[in-house]
Amino acid sequence: MLTRARFLGGAALLATTMVAAPMARAQSSEQVIIDGARKVLNDLRHDKAFGNATQLLRQAKAAFIVPKLIKGGFFVGGEGGNGVLMVRRHGGWSAPAFYAIGAASFGLQAGLEQSEMVMLIMTQKGLDGILHDNFKIGAQAGISVVTLGSGVEGAIGGASPPDVVVWSSSTGLYGGLTVDGSIIKSEPNMDSEFYGRRVTSRDVLFGPIDSPRAAPLRRELSSLA
Repeated sequence: MLTRARFLGGAALLATTMVAAPMARAQSSEQVIIDGARKVLNDLRHDKAFGNATQLLRQAKAAFIVPKLIKGGFFVGGEGGNGVLMVRRHGGWSAPAFYAIGAASFGLQAGLEQSEMVMLIMTQKGLDGILHDNFKIGAQAGISVVTLGSGVEGAIGGASPPDVVVWSSSTGLYGGLTVDGSIIKSEPNMDSEFYGRRVTSRDVLFGPIDSPRAAPLRRELSSLA
C-alpha cells in the first residue's frame, strides 16, 4: 500500500534526479571533449598524412584541438565545434581551456558532415591573437595560416614561419581545412563547469589550475611533443 511517507520520499527522489541529470550532462559534455581531443592526438600519431607535424608540434607554443567540426554546430547555417586549447609552459603543457571555433563554411569535403582538427600555434603573435576573445583569424588580422600538406615543410623553416599550422582529417580522409575568416572564442562557462569553480581561460592556461580528469590528455600531448 502506498503510504504518504513513501509517496513523498519517491517524489523527493524524482525531483533530485531531475535536478541532477542536467548537471551530469553538462559535466559529461566537457569530458567528452577532453576524451575526444585525446583520441585526435592518438589518431595523429598513426596517420601518415600527419607528415612532419610531430616535429612542428615540438616547436609549437600552443595547440588547439577540436574533436568534431560539425556542419551547423556553431552558427546557424554555419559550421564549427568545441575544443581545447593548451599552451606550452616551463615544465610542460598547461591544463586544457575550452574554446569554440565557428565559420560560415570550412569547406568540408563533399558529403562529409564532420572533421577533426588540430591547430598548431607556432608564434607568439599567433597565440596572442587566439587569446583575444571572438578573434577572427586570417590575413586581415596579420596572422598567417597554412594547412599541413600545402608546402608547410618549406614554409616552417623560412625567414617568416607561419603563425598557425592547421591539420584536419574527415572520417579518415585527409584534407586541407581552410580556417581563414573563422572566429575563435573562449568558453569560460565550460571551464568553470569542468574545474568546479569560476575560472577564466587565462587562469587555466597560465595559472595553477588543473584536474586529474585532464591528466591523460596532457600525457598524450607530452608524449608527442
